[in-house]
Amino acid sequence: MSAARRARRALGARWRRRRPLRTRLAVAASAAVALVAICVCTASFFVLRYKLYQQLDQNLAQSATLAAQQHRAEDRDYGVLAGECRYLGAPACSQVVPASSADDPEKPYLLPVNRSTRQVAAGELPAYYSNFTLPGGKPGRMLTTTYGKGTAVQVALRADIAERGVRQTAAILSVVGGAGVLLSALGGYWVSRTGLAPVARLTATAERIAATRDARHRIELPPGPPGREDEVTRLAATFNTMLAELEESVAARRRLVADASHELRTPLTALRTNAELLARADLLNEAQRDRASGALARQLREVTGLVNDLIELARDEEPRPLLEDVALAPLVAHVVEAAREHWPGVVLTLDVAPDAAGRTVPGVPARLARLVTNLLDNAAKFSPPGGLVEVSLSARELTVRDHGPGIAEEDLPHVFDRFYRAERARALPGSGLGLAMARQIARAHGAELIAEPAPSGGARFRLTWP
Repeated sequence: MSAARRARRALGARWRRRRPLRTRLAVAASAAVALVAICVCTASFFVLRYKLYQQLDQNLAQSATLAAQQHRAEDRDYGVLAGECRYLGAPACSQVVPASSADDPEKPYLLPVNRSTRQVAAGELPAYYSNFTLPGGKPGRMLTTTYGKGTAVQVALRADIAERGVRQTAAILSVVGGAGVLLSALGGYWVSRTGLAPVARLTATAERIAATRDARHRIELPPGPPGREDEVTRLAATFNTMLAELEESVAARRRLVADASHELRTPLTALRTNAELLARADLLNEAQRDRASGALARQLREVTGLVNDLIELARDEEPRPLLEDVALAPLVAHVVEAAREHWPGVVLTLDVAPDAAGRTVPGVPARLARLVTNLLDNAAKFSPPGGLVEVSLSARELTVRDHGPGIAEEDLPHVFDRFYRAERARALPGSGLGLAMARQIARAHGAELIAEPAPSGGARFRLTWP
């Protein structure tokens, strides 16, 4: 690539960077319309010019026929025939020219005679049209054609009328083309301004959000039937959807922080009390020290579990990691086996349907294992000593059913809320985050988790894949 071409490209790139999109679109639209207008006007000019000269040439051909007929009727010799030859008006000036200059008449010709004229008379060249200038500077148009053996006839008319028509046509087309270019510039600016209005609103909204850190702002969309929006409107709608999700994410994070601070306040206060009590261990007897140590250890486990659950929930808010095909049957069997060791006082059974043996779902194995673990921990926690927890897996559904007290009707809408604990569950260990985390993981994997009372008592949780 030459240096000049690189310089032109660099200049064009700098111009594009320094000009707003609206200006570039207006210039591009105006340039396109201007190019079309110039092409149309140029083509129209040449077509009209051709038509004017074609009409003039047809008049010359008719005049040549009349001149030949006149020459035969009058049986005249070579030289000038009848016609207006001084100003080349109508009828056309005509003259007969022999092939040899030796046969020329004594009276001089009024129309230009040259070698090509002699060749036409001799039959060596075909008829042709030519332009010439009158003594007064006026343009003329002449037809030289064969007339008889060894003779050519020349007819001429003024061409200034055609030339004037060509000039007038050029002037009119120039005005029309200039007006078209101007209108195209105005139209291009209007179209770019109107078409990019949603982009301007989007930019203003983004700048307002960046300045205020408030995701509640939205872009106003033009009214219209859904599904028939243009690209810019769809972009604005997508941006509004993103803002809604961002607002929901910020609100969820604020709720999580508020709920976590509320839930952590009580165990941390108890931890502080027991820690201060153990700091004065010399004032306590052995039984009091043991009770304080046990309470401190239990509260530490609760706080640790709560913090771990909060970390898991925060991880679910992060971008989704890479998915892989997860075999459900081995994963559920492994989690059930681990739950048996963790809950030795509960009987856990697993029933895998034949159609689930090779079932795989796209997901993250660790997250799916956490989901099933939370369901089993919840079922085991509410089961009486020696109680039965039934786990069944089919190709479309995982069911975990316990035989505990079940779910009260007033608690059913809040089972999956963060930090929600039913009245009967307040004395049991837990943070109230396990089921909320389970539903969040399920939805992240495109599944649906449903809680319902079991037909003969207890609770049943159904995890359904599409």
